[in-house]
Amino acid sequence: MSDLRRKALGGSKTVSRKAQSRQSSAASSRANSRTNSRTTSRAASRAGSDEEGGDLSDETNFSLGSVDELATLDDIDDSTGAWQDELGDRMMQITERKKSSFASREEAFSGYIRILCAKYAKEDIYPKKTDLIDSMLRSIKAGRTEKESLLASKALAITIVTDPTDDLFTTLSATFKRTITDTPHLPLKTSLLHTLGTATFYGGASLSSTEEVMDFLLEIVESDGHNIGAGDDGAVVTAALEEWGSLCTQLDDAENVTRSSIDALVEQLDSSEISVQIAAGENIALLYEKSYSEAEDDELDDPNEAGKKFVRRYEPYPRFDHLKETLSRLSSGSKKYLSKKNKKTQHSAFADILHSVENPLKGPRYSEALDKNDRVRGSRMTVRVHQKGVLRVDRWWKLHRLQHLRRVLAGGFLNHWVENPVIFESLRYVEIEMSLGMGTKGKEWRW
Repeated sequence: MSDLRRKALGGSKTVSRKAQSRQSSAASSRANSRTNSRTTSRAASRAGSDEEGGDLSDETNFSLGSVDELATLDDIDDSTGAWQDELGDRMMQITERKKSSFASREEAFSGYIRILCAKYAKEDIYPKKTDLIDSMLRSIKAGRTEKESLLASKALAITIVTDPTDDLFTTLSATFKRTITDTPHLPLKTSLLHTLGTATFYGGASLSSTEEVMDFLLEIVESDGHNIGAGDDGAVVTAALEEWGSLCTQLDDAENVTRSSIDALVEQLDSSEISVQIAAGENIALLYEKSYSEAEDDELDDPNEAGKKFVRRYEPYPRFDHLKETLSRLSSGSKKYLSKKNKKTQHSAFADILHSVENPLKGPRYSEALDKNDRVRGSRMTVRVHQKGVLRVDRWWKLHRLQHLRRVLAGGFLNHWVENPVIFESLRYVEIEMSLGMGTKGKEWRW
Protein backbone atom coordinates (compact mmCIF):
# COMPACT_ATOMS: atom_id res chain seq x y z
CA MET A 1 0.00 0.00 0.00
CA SER A 2 1.34 3.42 -0.94
CA ASP A 3 2.22 5.97 1.74
CA LEU A 4 -0.57 8.25 0.54
CA ARG A 5 -3.26 5.60 0.62
CA ARG A 6 -2.06 4.50 4.04
CA LYS A 7 -2.48 8.11 5.17
CA ALA A 8 -5.88 8.44 3.50
CA LEU A 9 -7.11 5.27 5.15
CA GLY A 10 -5.92 6.19 8.62
CA GLY A 11 -2.18 5.65 8.78
CA SER A 12 0.67 7.81 10.02
CA LYS A 13 1.25 11.45 9.11
CA THR A 14 2.23 12.32 5.56
CA VAL A 15 4.00 15.54 4.68
CA SER A 16 3.69 16.80 1.13
CA ARG A 17 6.64 17.13 -1.19
CA LYS A 18 6.06 20.88 -1.16
CA ALA A 19 6.25 20.94 2.60
CA GLN A 20 9.40 18.83 2.52
CA SER A 21 10.95 21.26 0.07
CA ARG A 22 10.01 24.17 2.30
CA GLN A 23 11.64 22.50 5.29
CA SER A 24 14.98 22.16 3.49
CA SER A 25 14.98 25.48 1.69
CA ALA A 26 12.74 28.47 1.20
CA ALA A 27 10.29 27.26 -1.42
CA SER A 28 8.73 29.85 -3.65
CA SER A 29 5.06 29.58 -4.46
CA ARG A 30 4.42 28.98 -8.11
CA ALA A 31 3.26 32.00 -10.04
CA ASN A 32 -0.48 32.44 -9.94
CA SER A 33 -2.03 32.45 -13.37
CA ARG A 34 -5.44 34.01 -13.27
CA THR A 35 -8.11 34.59 -15.81
CA ASN A 36 -10.71 37.33 -15.93
CA SER A 37 -13.36 35.04 -17.37
CA ARG A 38 -16.19 33.80 -15.25
CA THR A 39 -18.19 30.63 -15.33
CA THR A 40 -21.38 31.62 -17.12
CA SER A 41 -22.85 28.51 -18.69
CA ARG A 42 -25.43 26.02 -17.57
CA ALA A 43 -25.60 24.77 -14.03
CA ALA A 44 -24.19 21.43 -13.04
CA SER A 45 -26.57 18.50 -13.09
CA ARG A 46 -28.30 17.76 -9.81
CA ALA A 47 -30.07 14.67 -8.65
CA GLY A 48 -33.47 15.12 -7.12
CA SER A 49 -33.22 12.82 -4.10
CA ASP A 50 -30.67 11.26 -1.81
CA GLU A 51 -33.07 9.33 0.34
CA GLU A 52 -31.75 5.90 -0.61
CA GLY A 53 -28.21 6.87 0.27
CA GLY A 54 -28.75 7.88 3.88
CA ASP A 55 -30.87 10.77 5.04
CA LEU A 56 -28.72 13.86 5.62
CA SER A 57 -30.09 16.42 8.03
CA ASP A 58 -28.97 20.05 7.66
CA GLU A 59 -27.56 19.22 4.24
CA THR A 60 -24.97 21.60 2.77
CA ASN A 61 -24.58 20.41 -0.81
CA PHE A 62 -24.43 17.12 -2.65
CA SER A 63 -23.77 16.83 -6.37
CA LEU A 64 -25.07 13.54 -7.70
CA GLY A 65 -25.06 13.57 -11.49
CA SER A 66 -27.89 12.13 -13.53
CA VAL A 67 -25.92 8.97 -14.32
CA ASP A 68 -26.20 8.12 -10.61
CA GLU A 69 -29.95 7.81 -11.01
CA LEU A 70 -29.27 4.46 -12.63
CA ALA A 71 -28.69 3.13 -9.13
CA THR A 72 -32.32 2.17 -8.61
CA LEU A 73 -32.01 -0.72 -6.23
CA ASP A 74 -35.59 -1.88 -5.77
CA ASP A 75 -35.53 -4.50 -8.52
CA ILE A 76 -32.46 -6.44 -7.33
CA ASP A 77 -33.42 -10.12 -7.01
CA ASP A 78 -32.29 -11.26 -3.56
CA SER A 79 -33.20 -14.89 -4.06
CA THR A 80 -30.35 -17.33 -3.62
CA GLY A 81 -27.62 -16.61 -6.16
CA ALA A 82 -29.92 -14.69 -8.53
CA TRP A 83 -28.12 -11.33 -8.39
CA GLN A 84 -24.73 -13.07 -8.63
CA ASP A 85 -25.89 -14.92 -11.76
CA GLU A 86 -27.05 -11.63 -13.26
CA LEU A 87 -23.76 -9.96 -12.34
CA GLY A 88 -21.87 -12.80 -14.03
CA ASP A 89 -23.92 -12.29 -17.19
CA ARG A 90 -23.29 -8.53 -17.12
CA MET A 91 -19.54 -9.01 -16.69
CA MET A 92 -19.49 -11.42 -19.60
CA GLN A 93 -21.30 -8.90 -21.79
CA ILE A 94 -18.78 -6.21 -20.82
CA THR A 95 -15.62 -8.26 -21.35
CA GLU A 96 -16.53 -10.26 -24.47
CA ARG A 97 -16.63 -7.27 -26.75
CA LYS A 98 -16.47 -9.17 -30.05
CA LYS A 99 -19.82 -10.73 -29.21
CA SER A 100 -21.49 -7.52 -28.08
CA SER A 101 -22.86 -4.36 -29.64
CA PHE A 102 -22.65 -0.89 -28.14
CA ALA A 103 -26.33 -1.21 -27.17
CA SER A 104 -25.70 -4.43 -25.29
CA ARG A 105 -22.66 -2.88 -23.58
CA GLU A 106 -24.75 0.08 -22.47
CA GLU A 107 -27.29 -2.34 -21.01
CA ALA A 108 -24.51 -4.37 -19.38
CA PHE A 109 -22.86 -1.32 -17.79
CA SER A 110 -26.23 -0.13 -16.47
CA GLY A 111 -26.94 -3.52 -14.90
CA TYR A 112 -23.40 -3.78 -13.50
CA ILE A 113 -23.66 -0.36 -11.86
CA ARG A 114 -27.07 -1.16 -10.41
CA ILE A 115 -25.87 -4.44 -8.86
CA LEU A 116 -22.60 -3.04 -7.50
CA CYS A 117 -24.49 -0.21 -5.85
CA ALA A 118 -26.95 -2.65 -4.27
CA LYS A 119 -24.43 -5.32 -3.26
CA TYR A 120 -20.87 -5.38 -1.99
CA ALA A 121 -19.51 -7.72 -4.66
CA LYS A 122 -15.73 -7.62 -4.29
CA GLU A 123 -15.32 -11.39 -4.32
CA ASP A 124 -17.55 -11.68 -7.39
CA ILE A 125 -15.73 -9.15 -9.55
CA TYR A 126 -12.18 -10.01 -8.43
CA PRO A 127 -11.52 -12.87 -10.92
CA LYS A 128 -12.66 -10.69 -13.85
CA LYS A 129 -11.37 -7.35 -12.60
CA THR A 130 -8.46 -6.92 -15.04
CA ASP A 131 -10.61 -7.77 -18.07
CA LEU A 132 -13.42 -5.54 -16.78
CA ILE A 133 -11.13 -2.54 -16.37
CA ASP A 134 -9.57 -3.09 -19.81
CA SER A 135 -13.00 -3.17 -21.42
CA MET A 136 -14.19 -0.13 -19.47
CA LEU A 137 -11.14 1.82 -20.62
CA ARG A 138 -11.81 0.89 -24.23
CA SER A 139 -15.40 2.12 -23.92
CA ILE A 140 -14.20 5.35 -22.27
CA LYS A 141 -11.64 6.02 -25.01
CA ALA A 142 -13.61 4.81 -28.03
CA GLY A 143 -17.21 4.14 -27.06
CA ARG A 144 -19.61 4.07 -29.97
CA THR A 145 -21.89 6.48 -28.13
CA GLU A 146 -21.45 9.09 -25.43
CA LYS A 147 -23.78 7.04 -23.22
CA GLU A 148 -21.51 3.99 -23.47
CA SER A 149 -18.49 6.06 -22.40
CA LEU A 150 -20.40 7.72 -19.55
CA LEU A 151 -21.61 4.39 -18.20
CA ALA A 152 -18.14 2.90 -18.48
CA SER A 153 -16.72 5.81 -16.48
CA LYS A 154 -19.32 5.34 -13.74
CA ALA A 155 -18.80 1.56 -13.73
CA LEU A 156 -15.06 2.04 -13.36
CA ALA A 157 -15.46 4.39 -10.39
CA ILE A 158 -17.66 1.97 -8.48
CA THR A 159 -15.30 -0.89 -9.35
CA ILE A 160 -12.44 1.05 -7.75
CA VAL A 161 -14.41 1.77 -4.57
CA THR A 162 -15.52 -1.87 -4.38
CA ASP A 163 -11.98 -3.23 -4.76
CA PRO A 164 -9.26 -0.55 -4.46
CA THR A 165 -5.71 -1.67 -5.28
CA ASP A 166 -2.43 0.20 -5.48
CA ASP A 167 -1.82 -0.33 -9.20
CA LEU A 168 -4.98 1.33 -10.50
CA PHE A 169 -3.81 4.94 -10.62
CA THR A 170 -0.78 4.12 -12.76
CA THR A 171 -2.98 2.11 -15.13
CA LEU A 172 -5.70 4.72 -15.48
CA SER A 173 -4.41 8.26 -14.97
CA ALA A 174 -2.82 8.95 -18.36
CA THR A 175 -5.92 7.75 -20.23
CA PHE A 176 -8.19 9.84 -18.02
CA LYS A 177 -6.23 13.06 -18.45
CA ARG A 178 -5.95 12.59 -22.20
CA THR A 179 -9.64 11.78 -22.64
CA ILE A 180 -10.75 14.62 -20.36
CA THR A 181 -8.79 17.01 -22.58
CA ASP A 182 -9.69 15.51 -25.96
CA THR A 183 -13.32 14.38 -25.75
CA PRO A 184 -15.86 16.85 -27.18
CA HIS A 185 -18.55 15.55 -24.79
CA LEU A 186 -18.86 17.83 -21.77
CA PRO A 187 -20.82 15.36 -19.58
CA LEU A 188 -18.08 12.78 -20.18
CA LYS A 189 -15.41 15.29 -19.11
CA THR A 190 -17.39 15.86 -15.90
CA SER A 191 -17.80 12.16 -15.19
CA LEU A 192 -14.14 11.39 -15.87
CA LEU A 193 -13.00 14.16 -13.53
CA HIS A 194 -14.91 12.43 -10.75
CA THR A 195 -13.54 9.03 -11.74
CA LEU A 196 -10.00 10.45 -11.88
CA GLY A 197 -10.49 11.68 -8.32
CA THR A 198 -11.60 8.19 -7.29
CA ALA A 199 -8.65 6.51 -8.99
CA THR A 200 -6.23 8.97 -7.36
CA PHE A 201 -7.69 8.59 -3.87
CA TYR A 202 -8.12 4.82 -3.88
CA GLY A 203 -5.84 3.64 -6.66
CA GLY A 204 -2.42 3.86 -5.03
CA ALA A 205 -1.30 7.32 -6.22
CA SER A 206 1.83 8.58 -4.51
CA LEU A 207 1.79 11.91 -2.74
CA SER A 208 3.59 13.64 -5.61
CA SER A 209 1.16 12.10 -8.13
CA THR A 210 -1.78 13.28 -6.06
CA GLU A 211 -0.42 16.82 -6.02
CA GLU A 212 0.07 16.65 -9.79
CA VAL A 213 -3.58 15.69 -10.22
CA MET A 214 -4.56 18.55 -7.90
CA ASP A 215 -2.51 20.91 -10.09
CA PHE A 216 -4.31 19.56 -13.18
CA LEU A 217 -7.68 20.16 -11.51
CA LEU A 218 -6.68 23.64 -10.36
CA GLU A 219 -5.63 24.59 -13.89
CA ILE A 220 -9.15 23.69 -15.04
CA VAL A 221 -10.60 25.93 -12.33
CA GLU A 222 -8.22 28.82 -13.09
CA SER A 223 -9.07 28.70 -16.80
CA ASP A 224 -12.82 28.19 -16.20
CA GLY A 225 -12.52 24.96 -18.16
CA HIS A 226 -10.99 26.53 -21.29
CA ASN A 227 -7.75 24.56 -21.05
CA ILE A 228 -9.64 21.28 -21.63
CA GLY A 229 -12.10 22.58 -24.21
CA ALA A 230 -14.93 23.16 -21.74
CA GLY A 231 -14.91 26.94 -21.51
CA ASP A 232 -17.29 28.29 -18.87
CA ASP A 233 -19.04 24.95 -18.37
CA GLY A 234 -20.40 24.97 -14.83
CA ALA A 235 -20.56 21.19 -14.44
CA VAL A 236 -16.93 20.68 -15.46
CA VAL A 237 -15.59 23.44 -13.20
CA THR A 238 -17.71 22.16 -10.30
CA ALA A 239 -16.36 18.63 -10.77
CA ALA A 240 -12.77 19.89 -10.80
CA LEU A 241 -13.38 21.86 -7.60
CA GLU A 242 -15.06 18.95 -5.84
CA GLU A 243 -12.32 16.45 -6.66
CA TRP A 244 -9.59 18.96 -5.77
CA GLY A 245 -11.18 19.34 -2.34
CA SER A 246 -11.51 15.59 -1.84
CA LEU A 247 -7.83 15.04 -2.63
CA CYS A 248 -6.80 17.98 -0.44
CA THR A 249 -8.16 16.15 2.61
CA GLN A 250 -5.17 13.79 2.33
CA LEU A 251 -2.58 16.50 2.97
CA ASP A 252 -1.42 17.18 6.51
CA ASP A 253 0.53 20.29 5.55
CA ALA A 254 -1.52 22.33 3.08
CA GLU A 255 0.24 25.70 3.45
CA ASN A 256 1.83 25.84 0.00
CA VAL A 257 -1.21 24.28 -1.64
CA THR A 258 -3.30 26.98 0.03
CA ARG A 259 -1.05 29.77 -1.21
CA SER A 260 -1.13 28.47 -4.79
CA SER A 261 -4.89 27.91 -4.91
CA ILE A 262 -6.70 30.35 -2.64
CA ASP A 263 -6.87 33.22 -5.17
CA ALA A 264 -8.47 30.95 -7.78
CA LEU A 265 -10.99 29.67 -5.26
CA VAL A 266 -11.93 33.18 -4.13
CA GLU A 267 -12.34 34.26 -7.76
CA GLN A 268 -14.82 31.43 -8.35
CA LEU A 269 -17.07 32.87 -5.64
CA ASP A 270 -18.06 35.40 -8.33
CA SER A 271 -19.26 32.65 -10.69
CA SER A 272 -22.83 32.88 -11.92
CA GLU A 273 -23.28 29.18 -11.17
CA ILE A 274 -24.28 28.30 -7.61
CA SER A 275 -22.70 24.85 -7.91
CA VAL A 276 -19.33 26.45 -8.68
CA GLN A 277 -19.70 29.03 -5.91
CA ILE A 278 -20.53 26.40 -3.29
CA ALA A 279 -17.78 23.98 -4.35
CA ALA A 280 -15.23 26.81 -4.20
CA GLY A 281 -16.60 27.98 -0.83
CA GLU A 282 -16.44 24.51 0.69
CA ASN A 283 -12.81 24.22 -0.43
CA ILE A 284 -12.02 27.58 1.18
CA ALA A 285 -13.62 26.39 4.43
CA LEU A 286 -11.50 23.21 4.21
CA LEU A 287 -8.29 25.23 3.74
CA TYR A 288 -9.11 27.41 6.75
CA GLU A 289 -9.72 24.26 8.79
CA LYS A 290 -6.38 22.83 7.63
CA SER A 291 -4.53 26.00 8.68
CA TYR A 292 -4.85 24.64 12.22
CA SER A 293 -3.10 21.57 13.57
CA GLU A 294 -2.77 19.85 16.91
CA ALA A 295 -0.45 21.59 19.35
CA GLU A 296 2.97 20.01 19.79
CA ASP A 297 4.09 18.95 23.26
CA ASP A 298 6.06 22.16 23.81
CA GLU A 299 2.98 24.23 22.92
CA LEU A 300 0.80 22.72 25.62
CA ASP A 301 0.18 24.57 28.87
CA ASP A 302 -1.28 21.41 30.36
CA PRO A 303 -0.44 17.80 29.32
CA ASN A 304 -4.16 17.04 29.50
CA GLU A 305 -4.67 19.35 26.49
CA ALA A 306 -2.91 16.83 24.20
CA GLY A 307 -5.14 16.10 21.23
CA LYS A 308 -7.55 18.86 22.26
CA LYS A 309 -5.60 22.08 21.66
CA PHE A 310 -5.16 23.33 18.09
CA VAL A 311 -2.85 26.08 16.85
CA ARG A 312 -3.13 28.21 13.70
CA ARG A 313 0.00 27.74 11.62
CA TYR A 314 -0.55 30.36 8.88
CA GLU A 315 -3.08 32.84 7.48
CA PRO A 316 -4.78 31.20 4.47
CA TYR A 317 -5.82 34.42 2.70
CA PRO A 318 -4.18 37.81 3.26
CA ARG A 319 -7.29 39.80 2.31
CA PHE A 320 -9.54 38.34 4.98
CA ASP A 321 -11.86 41.38 5.14
CA HIS A 322 -12.48 41.09 1.38
CA LEU A 323 -13.22 37.37 1.70
CA LYS A 324 -15.53 37.92 4.64
CA GLU A 325 -17.44 40.62 2.75
CA THR A 326 -17.86 38.31 -0.27
CA LEU A 327 -19.06 35.40 1.84
CA SER A 328 -21.45 37.67 3.74
CA ARG A 329 -22.93 38.89 0.47
CA LEU A 330 -23.41 35.34 -0.78
CA SER A 331 -24.93 34.22 2.50
CA SER A 332 -27.67 36.83 2.08
CA GLY A 333 -28.96 35.01 -1.02
CA SER A 334 -30.14 38.32 -2.38
CA LYS A 335 -29.37 38.11 -6.11
CA LYS A 336 -32.53 38.96 -8.01
CA TYR A 337 -32.01 36.48 -10.84
CA LEU A 338 -31.89 33.47 -8.51
CA SER A 339 -34.90 31.23 -8.01
CA LYS A 340 -36.37 30.93 -4.54
CA LYS A 341 -34.84 27.45 -4.19
CA ASN A 342 -31.39 28.62 -5.31
CA LYS A 343 -31.51 31.61 -2.95
CA LYS A 344 -32.23 29.26 -0.07
CA THR A 345 -29.41 26.92 -1.14
CA GLN A 346 -26.94 29.78 -1.49
CA HIS A 347 -27.92 31.32 1.85
CA SER A 348 -27.67 28.04 3.73
CA ALA A 349 -24.33 27.04 2.23
CA PHE A 350 -22.57 30.37 2.63
CA ALA A 351 -23.86 31.16 6.10
CA ASP A 352 -22.22 27.88 7.04
CA ILE A 353 -18.99 28.56 5.12
CA LEU A 354 -18.70 32.09 6.52
CA HIS A 355 -19.09 30.82 10.09
CA SER A 356 -16.33 28.25 9.58
CA VAL A 357 -13.97 30.75 7.93
CA GLU A 358 -14.44 33.02 10.95
CA ASN A 359 -14.15 30.03 13.33
CA PRO A 360 -12.08 27.36 11.52
CA LEU A 361 -12.33 24.81 14.34
CA LYS A 362 -16.12 24.78 14.03
CA GLY A 363 -17.18 22.59 11.12
CA PRO A 364 -20.25 22.50 8.89
CA ARG A 365 -23.62 23.32 10.43
CA TYR A 366 -22.13 24.33 13.77
CA SER A 367 -24.68 25.92 16.09
CA GLU A 368 -23.79 28.27 18.93
CA ALA A 369 -27.29 27.89 20.40
CA LEU A 370 -27.74 26.15 23.73
CA ASP A 371 -29.66 22.93 24.19
CA LYS A 372 -32.04 22.21 27.07
CA ASN A 373 -29.03 21.37 29.27
CA ASP A 374 -27.37 24.73 28.51
CA ARG A 375 -24.71 23.09 26.38
CA VAL A 376 -23.68 24.47 22.97
CA ARG A 377 -25.40 22.38 20.34
CA GLY A 378 -22.25 22.20 18.20
CA SER A 379 -22.31 20.26 14.92
CA ARG A 380 -25.83 19.66 13.65
CA MET A 381 -24.92 17.87 10.42
CA THR A 382 -25.75 14.19 10.68
CA VAL A 383 -26.45 11.36 8.27
CA ARG A 384 -29.14 8.95 9.39
CA VAL A 385 -28.02 5.41 8.65
CA HIS A 386 -30.67 2.74 8.96
CA GLN A 387 -33.37 3.31 11.55
CA LYS A 388 -31.41 4.03 14.72
CA GLY A 389 -27.97 5.09 13.53
CA VAL A 390 -26.42 8.54 13.14
CA LEU A 391 -23.16 9.55 11.46
CA ARG A 392 -22.05 12.96 12.73
CA VAL A 393 -20.19 15.21 10.28
CA ASP A 394 -18.38 17.87 12.31
CA ARG A 395 -15.35 18.67 10.12
CA TRP A 396 -15.04 19.86 6.54
CA TRP A 397 -12.60 17.10 5.61
CA LYS A 398 -15.20 14.57 6.68
CA LEU A 399 -17.88 16.25 4.58
CA HIS A 400 -15.62 16.27 1.51
CA ARG A 401 -14.91 12.54 1.82
CA LEU A 402 -18.52 11.70 2.50
CA GLN A 403 -19.66 13.71 -0.52
CA HIS A 404 -17.13 11.93 -2.71
CA LEU A 405 -18.36 8.49 -1.65
CA ARG A 406 -21.96 9.56 -2.15
CA ARG A 407 -21.16 10.74 -5.68
CA VAL A 408 -19.76 7.31 -6.53
CA LEU A 409 -22.22 5.08 -4.66
CA ALA A 410 -25.37 7.23 -4.79
CA GLY A 411 -28.28 5.10 -3.59
CA GLY A 412 -25.91 2.26 -2.70
CA PHE A 413 -24.11 4.18 0.03
CA LEU A 414 -25.92 2.41 2.87
CA ASN A 415 -25.41 -1.01 1.30
CA HIS A 416 -21.67 -0.44 1.20
CA TRP A 417 -21.79 1.13 4.68
CA VAL A 418 -22.64 -2.27 6.11
CA GLU A 419 -19.99 -4.36 4.35
CA ASN A 420 -17.39 -2.35 2.43
CA PRO A 421 -14.27 -1.63 4.55
CA VAL A 422 -13.40 1.27 2.23
CA ILE A 423 -16.21 3.27 3.89
CA PHE A 424 -14.86 2.60 7.37
CA GLU A 425 -11.24 3.26 6.38
CA SER A 426 -11.98 6.45 4.45
CA LEU A 427 -14.20 7.99 7.10
CA ARG A 428 -12.33 6.51 10.08
CA TYR A 429 -15.41 6.35 12.29
CA VAL A 430 -15.96 4.69 15.65
CA GLU A 431 -19.27 3.29 16.84
CA ILE A 432 -20.80 4.45 20.12
CA GLU A 433 -24.11 3.68 21.75
CA MET A 434 -26.51 6.57 22.25
CA SER A 435 -29.83 7.09 23.98
CA LEU A 436 -32.80 7.98 21.81
CA GLY A 437 -35.06 8.65 24.80
CA MET A 438 -37.89 6.58 26.23
CA GLY A 439 -35.41 3.83 27.04
CA THR A 440 -34.55 3.29 23.35
CA LYS A 441 -30.95 2.76 22.31
CA GLY A 442 -29.37 3.60 19.01
CA LYS A 443 -25.92 4.01 17.50
CA GLU A 444 -23.84 7.01 16.55
CA TRP A 445 -20.69 6.91 14.46
CA ARG A 446 -17.99 9.53 14.98
CA TRP A 447 -14.54 10.05 13.53
